[in-house]
Amino acid sequence: MPPLPPNPGQTTPAQAHRLARTGAAVLLDVRERGEFTAGHAPGALHLPLIALAAREPLPPEADGLLVLAICHSGNRSGRAAQLLAERGVEVLNVVGGMAAWERAGLPVTTPGGSSGGGSGSSSSDGGGSSRGAGGAI
Repeated sequence: MPPLPPNPGQTTPAQAHRLARTGAAVLLDVRERGEFTAGHAPGALHLPLIALAAREPLPPEADGLLVLAICHSGNRSGRAAQLLAERGVEVLNVVGGMAAWERAGLPVTTPGGSSGGGSGSSSSDGGGSSRGAGGAI
């Protein structure tokens, strides 16, 4: 009988935010480009699930770090986490995705540069740029 594929763990949006802020992990947004551009976690790298499924490499910024896979609701990122675990990457799925991230009031970078939480407040994060946003695919 062949070995079972690795079963990646899960984390909450709040835990993912803390890990990414400390530099212990990197957020990997696996949504499509339009979804990512509309609003993503600050500092998140972007590599759509379809690119991961096609075996595209992770962005270099993720090398050696715990990867926190995130999508809109947690479904695509769960699949991405499975694919990455099969590659030997240390990965966790962010349960509930960006929907849960926003409900938790965590910051979101939008095209205008706002980085407010789900409460409707916003602040600037320096123009809306995010590490790896354009070159990962």
